[in-house]
Amino acid sequence: MINRGRTLARQRAGAQRPRPPGALRGKTAAILGGDSGIGRAVAIAFAKAGADVAIIYLNDHRSAEETRQAILRQNVRCVLLAGDVAREGFCRNAVKRIVAALGRLDILVNNAAERRPDGETDLLGMFYLTKAAMPHLAARGAVINTTAVTSWDDHARLIDDAATTGAIVSFTRSVAPALADRGVRVNALTPGSLRSLGPRRAQALDALAPSYVLLAAGDGRLQTGQVLHVKAQQTAA
Repeated sequence: MINRGRTLARQRAGAQRPRPPGALRGKTAAILGGDSGIGRAVAIAFAKAGADVAIIYLNDHRSAEETRQAILRQNVRCVLLAGDVAREGFCRNAVKRIVAALGRLDILVNNAAERRPDGETDLLGMFYLTKAAMPHLAARGAVINTTAVTSWDDHARLIDDAATTGAIVSFTRSVAPALADRGVRVNALTPGSLRSLGPRRAQALDALAPSYVLLAAGDGRLQTGQVLHVKAQQTAA
């Protein structure tokens, strides 16, 4: 949930201070799964590039607040929304609250598939959140979906993940033409495997984040409906 008292007070104070220069200056981004991991790295990178940030997360309030504090240090605004994106009603309400609090919505980053208790994954959160955001996305905006290497490689023991990440690629390519006439680009990013990097994982996350900024700040030269592959093992070396 948005902490209205502290957040709105911080927003009013922030509006009187000069904004940092950057590729995303004046834009607002909503980041699903922005409280930790790739999502946190992307949220902080967006803030450094000048964007106001809304973080949508499930229930890790401590991590979300730590990320919010890191974003506020970049002299931009940040709101937190906690809830289950597998519920369409929550997604609709979250987008409305983001637009009300931050004034607009330019960028949506779908960075977390929903995992059920039985270990299966699904795309309800990504579908519902994108559907809710579509009427609000500004011209020259962007939707960025995170997929994974399992969408391209054979993984006999990760059938559910492979099916989910493969569907994210298809989802990206299907939604792209639906938003093209409004100038909204829809692309996906496939990070390389991060699990084997050990202590270098944090460095790899920081190295991945600029690729999201690149997709978010596309000036028309970037195509839509594409998948950008980034090999984390190489960027973290």
